[in-house]
Amino acid sequence: MALQNSLLLNTNGKKTPLLHKVLLVLAIMTVMGGLLTGIMTYMNVGYTSSFFVDWSKALLSAFAVMPIGILLIGLITKGVNRLLPDMKAHKRNLIVGVLMACAMESMLAFSTATNTIGFSDTAAFLHGWLVGFLAALPVGVTLMIIISLTIKPKIEAFLKS
Repeated sequence: MALQNSLLLNTNGKKTPLLHKVLLVLAIMTVMGGLLTGIMTYMNVGYTSSFFVDWSKALLSAFAVMPIGILLIGLITKGVNRLLPDMKAHKRNLIVGVLMACAMESMLAFSTATNTIGFSDTAAFLHGWLVGFLAALPVGVTLMIIISLTIKPKIEAFLKS
């Protein structure tokens, strides 16, 4: 456990290599994006013979959207900290988690509906976006709350090291 904490929080005084930071961010993006786009793809096309192809395309397009989310989490965190400076940090992190989940789910639902449904039928696209968003939102909110309250401070410390 001490070794894990030393590696994650970099208590040995050395600067963390950029590659390690990039790999951590990519791993988090892959797990969260894969889970959420998987739910959204299932809601849009069901479990068909093309499910894994559709899911792969949705996940790949999510990688284009997720960097916006990484920037957005910083902006949302700063905004919440500025608006609620007297609130306890864990409560602010909870608010950030819920806001981030809503923002990321919306963007991922858009990219997934774009890949699985397309824009030829606007009503079908909007329905697919809404169904994907609503189906994945409870999972996304749960993940973001857990991450915001437990993992986020350690990840921030790791990325700053």
